[in-house]
Amino acid sequence: MRIRFTLAVIFASAIALSGCGAKKEAAAEVEAPTPVQVESVRKGPIDHIIRADAVLYPVNQANVTAKISSPVKRVLVNRGDHVKAGQLLVELESADLAAAANESKSLYEQAQSALETVTRSTTVEDKGRATADLQSAEQVLATTKAVYDSRVALQKQGALAQRLVDDAKVNWVQAQGTYDTAKRHLDTLNSVAQREQIHAAQANVDAAKAHYENSTVQLSYGKIMSPISGIVADRPVYPGEMPASGTPLLTIVDVSSVVARANVPVKDATVVKVGAPATITSPDGDISGKVIVVSPAVNANTTTVEVWVEAANPEGKLKPGGTVRVAIKAETLQDVILVSSTAILNSDEGGQIVVVITPDNIAHQKKVSVGIRQGINVELHSGVNEGDKVVVAGGLGLDDGAKVVVKEAPPEDDDDEK
Repeated sequence: MRIRFTLAVIFASAIALSGCGAKKEAAAEVEAPTPVQVESVRKGPIDHIIRADAVLYPVNQANVTAKISSPVKRVLVNRGDHVKAGQLLVELESADLAAAANESKSLYEQAQSALETVTRSTTVEDKGRATADLQSAEQVLATTKAVYDSRVALQKQGALAQRLVDDAKVNWVQAQGTYDTAKRHLDTLNSVAQREQIHAAQANVDAAKAHYENSTVQLSYGKIMSPISGIVADRPVYPGEMPASGTPLLTIVDVSSVVARANVPVKDATVVKVGAPATITSPDGDISGKVIVVSPAVNANTTTVEVWVEAANPEGKLKPGGTVRVAIKAETLQDVILVSSTAILNSDEGGQIVVVITPDNIAHQKKVSVGIRQGINVELHSGVNEGDKVVVAGGLGLDDGAKVVVKEAPPEDDDDEK
């Protein structure tokens, strides 16, 4: 009996000791602080980067069309060929236009000859001859008048017969008539009618010249030149075909530079300025560019603003029609509150929070208003102050008021800093 009693006491003591150990272990689990990593809230600059999907377009494009309706004689380039501005691309049948140009040239030359006849033969020579005739008639008139006056004086003195006076008068009257005729002839050459004749001849020359120039231009339309330098992207016509009016014969694209057209939300577009630096990202890598157009109008269907980013494309890696991603550096904000993106957590009540660790190693959840994000940096508008310690690792599921133990973060690699 004593042995059984002793065993019972030993067994009860063992159970009691086991229960105390379990309670102490549970208490230890409850009270163990949560290990976390923290960083200090800091102030610094941050770039406002606006990102959007975009479609690539060539910096310049020309759909080459014919200005006249005529069959294609020959095509001198093929798709993929590089062409220069002013290079001959297509020839159209233009024999009829060449004949019309030659006819117009002949009519122009005839009009010039007629004007020459009116201005030089009729005006210069006739006017010179008429002037000489008038001067000669004036001299004869003066001479016959002097003779007549002399004979009249002698006749009054009785030294000359009346018959000789009468003969001198007849000569004077004839000379007067000749002078009057010559004067009227010269006046006629200087009249308005004569000037109008010259004007009419000049008008004929101008009309013939305009017709000739027009026919020459029409003939030039038979040779179609490249308006820009670039690459032949499309060539849908062949010799012998009659292209429909307005149908492109060729499409030339200049891809030495490309333009990425992105639709940016209105709230972001308000800070985008022409000339802002930007990056175009494609599967082939990143290319630096700049903003060249910010549309002044808002697309009513998408409530976005179209922004164009231009970038050099010397190797032609970027192809028009492809989809890329653009990143526009809209502005740089100075002295803003910054934390790492890993410090931002989603709250169960909605919104976003960070966990601030006070000097007594107690965790406190703080609601924050998030601003711009750039890489691992996030701007906070409210909720924390410069110098606060926020959890960047281990904060997920951490209760407000929980005890923590701060562990040092592992050293960052250079790649992480970049």
